[in-house]
Amino acid sequence: MSLDNKAAIVTGSDSGIGRAIAIELARQGAAVTINYHKNAEAADATKQEIEAAGGKAQVIQADVSSVADIQRLVDGTVAAFGRLDILVNNAGMETRTSTLDTTEHQFDMVIAIDLKSAFFGVQLAAKQMIKQGGGGRIINISSIHEDWPMPGNSPYCAAKGGVRMLTRTAGVELAPHGITVVGVAPGAVHTPIDEVTLSDPAAKAKLESAIPLGRVAEPQEIANLVAFLASDGASYGTAATYTVDGGMMQASVGL
Repeated sequence: MSLDNKAAIVTGSDSGIGRAIAIELARQGAAVTINYHKNAEAADATKQEIEAAGGKAQVIQADVSSVADIQRLVDGTVAAFGRLDILVNNAGMETRTSTLDTTEHQFDMVIAIDLKSAFFGVQLAAKQMIKQGGGGRIINISSIHEDWPMPGNSPYCAAKGGVRMLTRTAGVELAPHGITVVGVAPGAVHTPIDEVTLSDPAAKAKLESAIPLGRVAEPQEIANLVAFLASDGASYGTAATYTVDGGMMQASVGL
């Protein structure tokens, strides 16, 4: 599953799932652009870990809700590594607000970071891949909540539902160019976004009881799948979402 001579961007890769993905892609041989919005120290730590293991990486600050900043990520990757072969749209956020309580500002933030950034990431990465030739891999990190209701988190569910259909539609549109577009839909993962739940023993036990495998995922388990999907071994998969949730969606009602 070698990614030698490939260049990748992983948005939101200063922490959590994105950090694990960046490190794993580099371990498989890719040169990686690490992206962060505010936490430069964490992004630099990710870069140092990659380089200490013999990998190649750079750090670019960008607000992925800005199309101009996404273009900077693409251009900066091409300038440093000569091309762009892999884009992982990972950056995301949630407000944990309901349909009745969500403000316009909260809605706009979630849609901009979770959906708009994925849309224009796909667009700008695909244009570069077409320009340079040779196809490419675009992987959208979504959520089981693209398909599975999460009452009290309505904007997030709406955004991830959009990512699902973006993945399917763009996958069909870009297939003639040799560019695959797939989604990865994790369930509960041990990351900062879930720390409030996981730090509460009662809430953690309730969550784990809803997962047939009996535990939340580690970021590395998501990164392993993403690395495979970025490789030649996944060359025939596109316009589809790969669910990795420990069986959660099949075992209980929406939480």
